[in-house]
Amino acid sequence: MKIAIQAADLDHDRIDGTRVYLLNVLRHLGKLSPDDEFFIYHRNNFNPELTPPEFANYKIKPINFPFLWTQVRFAFELLKDKPAALWMPMHNIPAIKNKKLKTTVTVHDLAFKYFPDCFPKKDLFELNTLLKLAVNKSDKIIAVSNSTKRDILKFYPKIKEDKVKVIYHGFDTKLFQKEIPQEKVSKVLASYKLPVSPASGQATSYILYVGAIQPRKNLETLVEAFDLYKKNNPDIKLVLAGGKAWQWEGTMEKIENSPYKNDIIVTGTIGFDDMVVLYRNAALFVFPSLYEGFGIPILEAFVSEVPVICANNSSLPEVGGDAVKYFDSSNHQDLYKKIKEVLENDELKNILITKGKEQLQKFSWEKCAKETLDWIKS
Repeated sequence: MKIAIQAADLDHDRIDGTRVYLLNVLRHLGKLSPDDEFFIYHRNNFNPELTPPEFANYKIKPINFPFLWTQVRFAFELLKDKPAALWMPMHNIPAIKNKKLKTTVTVHDLAFKYFPDCFPKKDLFELNTLLKLAVNKSDKIIAVSNSTKRDILKFYPKIKEDKVKVIYHGFDTKLFQKEIPQEKVSKVLASYKLPVSPASGQATSYILYVGAIQPRKNLETLVEAFDLYKKNNPDIKLVLAGGKAWQWEGTMEKIENSPYKNDIIVTGTIGFDDMVVLYRNAALFVFPSLYEGFGIPILEAFVSEVPVICANNSSLPEVGGDAVKYFDSSNHQDLYKKIKEVLENDELKNILITKGKEQLQKFSWEKCAKETLDWIKS
């Protein structure tokens, strides 16, 4: 079968969960189904960190075009190449396409429905328009969690439930289990002002967040909770590992106004190896989002053997299970109490780490890719 895949998101400079998802599924599809032919379309140049592998059955097709790429140039290529199936890993499909083309679209989240103020106004119309088009004109939908599936059926009640299949994300086993020399670890930590103690060989104690800097991530609440904990724990630092996405000014202002701003480190966009080092050496991982379609960083913290605290909403309890301490995302005092509880209780930390390893068994990219391929071809 000839299968078309829209992979233009892998050209972007900023790395986020949706792009990690697409990259890791592409790492498996070619070897899972060597008899199928995959046409992988993108705009120009892949981000070096997001370049998919080269399989004999992958035909990489860069097609540059200045505007409305998906709706015009990509749509034209599909009409010309005549694939039997199309997978859109984001909720965006061409309005004009062959009616016989079996189309599967992945819907990651409907955050903009619940938190419109967390998105630029100019993007809201596009997000709503494209999602409506995607759910109505696709043959099949992938939801990345049961939470996302419920949201799809809530906001689009005419969609039949059996059109939506839940397929969970995974985590990069190879990346997070690789050996990194101590010399490199020390160099990475020092580059983010997290020096390693010569006596202990351990990094300066820090709380870690990984993800974009944008309002839905609720980082202002995390900064407020950190400020409270920092008062009586002068050695603790906060590391926000990720690039600026949109409407990041409020978060940066909150940091600037913190009495401990010099101990709040914003890394900007980082490479995967640096990210692994930051996970492994963190004292605690906190994921304070107002809403998530899935939450890959939770799995990354589990595999890095770091205790996890996250908000009790959307898909997060589904992903974290009983391996996470949850807090009310609207209450920085609650988050402060959970931070104090975990960091000051070694027995609890070990319990959460052990449960995290158990929870990980439910997720893998290979499983995700196989289920995705089966759904596309069904």
